[in-house]
Amino acid sequence: MDGNKRWVDGTLQHPDRDPKRREFVAEAQDPYGVILSCIDSRVPPELVFDTGLGDLFVMRTGGQVVGPVVVGSVEYGPMTSGTPLIVVLGHQRCGAVKAAYTALKDDEPLPGNLQSIAEALRPAYRETVERRHTDPVDAMVRIHTKRTAADLRTNKDLAPLVKKGDLAVISAYYSLDTGRVEVLSGAPSA
Repeated sequence: MDGNKRWVDGTLQHPDRDPKRREFVAEAQDPYGVILSCIDSRVPPELVFDTGLGDLFVMRTGGQVVGPVVVGSVEYGPMTSGTPLIVVLGHQRCGAVKAAYTALKDDEPLPGNLQSIAEALRPAYRETVERRHTDPVDAMVRIHTKRTAADLRTNKDLAPLVKKGDLAVISAYYSLDTGRVEVLSGAPSA
């Protein structure tokens, strides 16, 4: 979050982004965080958190939708090297969520494999519709992000790490307007 504050304030340090760091991490890696975010080109986690080479494991999917391969990729850091943090990062004005919301609302499937994203977002869509939000797409982003983090937190392989206090799984929301990341759920107590 210190890196995000630097991003918001425009006081970037660009840490760990030089040939010396490249050489240092060439043989092994030990990232301190896993970020699961959307493919949106306006939300690059390494920049949003002002991090460098070897600092983060980053997975990006449309609407931060998960399936077995993505979950396995998220599990990699915590299960193989003790990475202590997973952040599921949703964002403002998400095109994938907007397209899914519209497709589900209008009952008109999206083309190609895009419909699989809409189907993965269906539980968040249902919850959004039930609660009648004034900005349903934004609400759906937040709901889906929290649900995904909760699912990872209770995942059979990650839950023991969470229970022991070795892993925090949080949901967060990125504002395109301000650059600020807001923690939604799962923040560890100090």
